[in-house]
Amino acid sequence: MDYMYYPGCSQEVSNKAYDASARNVSRALGVNLVELEDWNCCGATNYMSVRELRSFAVSARNLALAEKASAGKPAANGNGRDLVTVCSACYTTLNKTNKYLEEDAKVKARVQESLSAAGLTYKGGVRVRHLLDVIVNDVGIESVAAKAKVRLDGLRVAPYYGCQLTRPYATFDDAEHPTTMDRLFGALGAEAVDYPVRARCCGGMLMTTAQPVALKLAGSLLDTAAKNGAQCIVTCCPLCQFNLDAYQGDVNRLMGARFSMPVLFFTQLLGVALGLSRSDIMLGKEMVSAGKVLAPYMNA
Repeated sequence: MDYMYYPGCSQEVSNKAYDASARNVSRALGVNLVELEDWNCCGATNYMSVRELRSFAVSARNLALAEKASAGKPAANGNGRDLVTVCSACYTTLNKTNKYLEEDAKVKARVQESLSAAGLTYKGGVRVRHLLDVIVNDVGIESVAAKAKVRLDGLRVAPYYGCQLTRPYATFDDAEHPTTMDRLFGALGAEAVDYPVRARCCGGMLMTTAQPVALKLAGSLLDTAAKNGAQCIVTCCPLCQFNLDAYQGDVNRLMGARFSMPVLFFTQLLGVALGLSRSDIMLGKEMVSAGKVLAPYMNA
């Protein structure tokens, strides 16, 4: 199965473990991720709030490149290879751009004008997807379980989806009560604990502008996971992982708590089940070590 792959900016810097584990897990599952050549930032976060039209143009360049690269190549939607990303913000932004170009003629005209200056055009033939969607719905949970080398029996995980994966575009899971990771890791033997905050915000970019507010939001997620018996949190969003992992000490100081909760990318835990090595999933790059929790499931 061939897919175009859009890594996104954070996977090249602060979330290299996500990129590495995503590529290696995909390879183990027979999913061929072909990196989109000459991709650029999707225009997410602050830029979209301040310069929305420019953000659409920046985002549309990636879609235009993907459409051009996939011309004549088959995919599930019949228009060429799907464009796959692992970043929830990139996934939402690229889908939002697609939506606006489809529904707003004025935005489409301005964006096409910008693209034409770079010798590009976009007809709207690219479907943007998250890797979690591809693994669960294209590869299939039963197929993933059949390829697993290690059972995750006894491991209690809190599946955390974040606020962007299914909102506003619930393309492959329920907007308020997503279950794809619950079902995936359940099939691999892990126990998905009750986690009612699974789709709440981690604080996002408020960590840089209103940190006390963001720390309280992150603290609520950590507290719920701990109280419900989770040994680790598993997420599909790079910013969520960063906030919950890197700021856990600050949360402890603010709340007078003693959280020591490993926060893993879903591809890392999936890599453990597939028998990948520590280096394949870059285990050990997290701030709060997952080594002790995962030791029973990994080779020395």
